[in-house]
Amino acid sequence: MSGPHVIRGSVVLPEAELGWRFSRSSGPGGQHVNTSDSQVELRFDLAATQALPEVWKERALERLAGRLIDGVLTVRASDHRSQWRNRETAAVRLAGLLAEATAPPPKARRKSRIPRGINERRLREKKQRGDTKRGRSGRGWD
Repeated sequence: MSGPHVIRGSVVLPEAELGWRFSRSSGPGGQHVNTSDSQVELRFDLAATQALPEVWKERALERLAGRLIDGVLTVRASDHRSQWRNRETAAVRLAGLLAEATAPPPKARRKSRIPRGINERRLREKKQRGDTKRGRSGRGWD
């Protein structure tokens, strides 16, 4: 593969903790597809990894709970005819998933307070607009 796949900062996916499986792909390739194992299944044991900081690991386990099977995250790739390109795609997808899952939660939104002057001006303008519209009615013109 083309170098280590960075999750975020200096944290990278260790090649020793990645499990690869190859099988025949149903994707593009014509007759070639029947003879080569180009589909890639990449497995990463998230529960047992030592590569991630403990906080990130807990966060990822919680956020990816629906995708995990016994603590193992699996990514499949069969987009390309080449096994090599499918390996690259799977590794990039895995790194992206882990980066998203380990990201810190967003800062809590602080509700903004509308200044009293602005609210009073808005109500005053609404009243003026209503008076203008009321003045357009034909009542009182005898």
